[in-house]
Amino acid sequence: MILEVAIIDVTDPGGFIEAYKGVREVLVGTPGCQSVRMTHCVESPDRFVLLVHWDSVAAHEDNFRATDRFTTWRAAISPFFAGPPRVEHFDDID
Repeated sequence: MILEVAIIDVTDPGGFIEAYKGVREVLVGTPGCQSVRMTHCVESPDRFVLLVHWDSVAAHEDNFRATDRFTTWRAAISPFFAGPPRVEHFDDID
């Protein structure tokens, strides 16, 4: 399993939260998506961290990013971005 970590700085936290809640199921319903968690920074209220467990990096890229699901997702939340999110994939260390 792979953990996608996206650090997202926004211009309007309330608007971003509302948009995320409205489009969350698009991400959750993606084949290969195991879990989704959005967190909100206490010290920096304009910062969020999205944590998504995927079956693999390919599941994220092929089943989500290369589809209309990503287009729908991005169209809903990107108006609130203060800049491009930083997105990286992590693997567990045994």
